[in-house]
Amino acid sequence: MTPDRSKRKYVLLVGDGMADYPLKELGGKTVLEAARTPFMDRIASCRIGLARTIPDGMDPGSDVANLSLLGYDPKLYHTMRAPFEAASMGVRLEPQQVAFRMNLVTLDRRSPGEAIMISHSSGDLSTEEASRIIPDLKRELERPGLQIFPGVGYRHLLVWDNGPEHAVTIPPHDMLDRDMAPYLNTANDPVPPVIRRSWDVLANHPVNLTRRASGQKEANSIWLWGQGKAPKMPRFKERFGIEGGVISAVDLVKGIGIYAGFTPIFVEGATGYLDTNYRGKAEEALKALNTVDFVFVHVEAPDEAGHNGNYKEKIEAIERFDSKVVGTILEGLEPFDDFRIMVVSDHFTPICRRTHTPEPPPFAWAGKAELETGKKGASFTEKAAMDSGIVFEKGHELIEEFVAG
Repeated sequence: MTPDRSKRKYVLLVGDGMADYPLKELGGKTVLEAARTPFMDRIASCRIGLARTIPDGMDPGSDVANLSLLGYDPKLYHTMRAPFEAASMGVRLEPQQVAFRMNLVTLDRRSPGEAIMISHSSGDLSTEEASRIIPDLKRELERPGLQIFPGVGYRHLLVWDNGPEHAVTIPPHDMLDRDMAPYLNTANDPVPPVIRRSWDVLANHPVNLTRRASGQKEANSIWLWGQGKAPKMPRFKERFGIEGGVISAVDLVKGIGIYAGFTPIFVEGATGYLDTNYRGKAEEALKALNTVDFVFVHVEAPDEAGHNGNYKEKIEAIERFDSKVVGTILEGLEPFDDFRIMVVSDHFTPICRRTHTPEPPPFAWAGKAELETGKKGASFTEKAAMDSGIVFEKGHELIEEFVAG
């Protein structure tokens, strides 16, 4: 299908967790300052600033941040992340059902009375490996009113009829290298017993025996968190009159897009890790502009490197995002008469913290005509965004300026 080249197209590109703090290993630079990002710099030459995607008092999660980026005030529409993941997986939640995010994690329980959170992702467990684990967990853990659904990599879903929506749960990526035994032994809490029931299933699972033999981290526990019921959100088209598509390897982000009324777009080889199919995401986004006018493209890799505390991988992920996603899309947009393109970090994931933090991250956006006249020497960095003096204190208002301004 030949697109209407005269109609304005919009592309929003999210490098998850790109924003960071200065590192002594980089001579006081952030990873964004150290990375080579000519295409994001080109966009920043037109307009750059900060957007507070995490409202005061809210958890700095990707669910909150990406709701903000799509123009939904998290204080009105946030119901925790698992319901969005359910939508991405095609799981329709009934009003009484509570969805839980179910990670496959690595706990070190070798010392009596301890359970150290070693990895929130079981050392970046692959989807293929998870596909051999989940059926066994389903067989042993499912009960009437309790169902497990397979997702991508280490990210899966548990749906609980009349489940404990308000139970205290903990994001595992916030607790790396911390002892979780006090939480797991909490009395009168229905969640930890379900987690503990997974241990016998996973202790000597064939996947873990293979990973153990090769020195890899094992998927030796499930971890339940991020629970909630289905949200009620207006469609993006109702608000802005624009049909959209969403591209992400992460069920959470894809699910937010689905609740916004976007068409989910599949990309072969999209993993959510450093090895994801960056160029494939860009190419599919450009194809989607044949039928929709707005595409939301999300790349998880910088965030995963941040959680792993690996600044070299984070720089590599950012440079691949810039060259293979941003660069490819900028080139592919040229035939259109009019377009706007935005790049943004949804939140900070500092290497030194290995988890999300709530500071307003940088964004940059430009229209087609502006790209020809942008100022020289611009850069897409935290400092440049701060120095611009442009701050959207209500991050959900950024999209209104981008689309309607």
